[in-house]
Amino acid sequence: MRFCPRCGAQTGDLPAVCAACGYAAYLNPRPTGTVIIVRDGRFLAMKRAREPRAGFWDLPGGFCDGFEHPADAAVREAREELGVTVELGEFAGMFVGTYEFQGERLPVLDCFWLATITAGEIALDPDEGSELTWLPLSDPPEMAFSTMDRVLRGSIIRNSSVRLVS
Repeated sequence: MRFCPRCGAQTGDLPAVCAACGYAAYLNPRPTGTVIIVRDGRFLAMKRAREPRAGFWDLPGGFCDGFEHPADAAVREAREELGVTVELGEFAGMFVGTYEFQGERLPVLDCFWLATITAGEIALDPDEGSELTWLPLSDPPEMAFSTMDRVLRGSIIRNSSVRLVS
């Protein structure tokens, strides 16, 4: 059962308009920002250390904070998860997907950018990932989320000239 965030009256599933106060509540996708670091026909991936989808290959990225732009979230997430500074390149795509959280299936709006590492040594945050490797763009494995599968199979990624700066 859901309750109105304004007056606390009982409501139905979203979208819903509260019969008591008229407040309209919607189930909007949560935006994310993700980087795709490409080098020599490979992309940098990490194995997820936590649910959802622990043990699956993942790209560095995550949810936007408050009013944070997805591009800024992508840069922040790369710093938090890999310990590096990245420069965003070409926008690679935006896809609607799902994310399982606290027993709910939530809509997400996943935004992807090609990126280049400009500073720092890669140091994987163990809370985020258990393994880090370069995987082939020509035959990527199943990723943690379907939006990642879709962007990695797209023409922008396969034709990318982005290179890792050492």
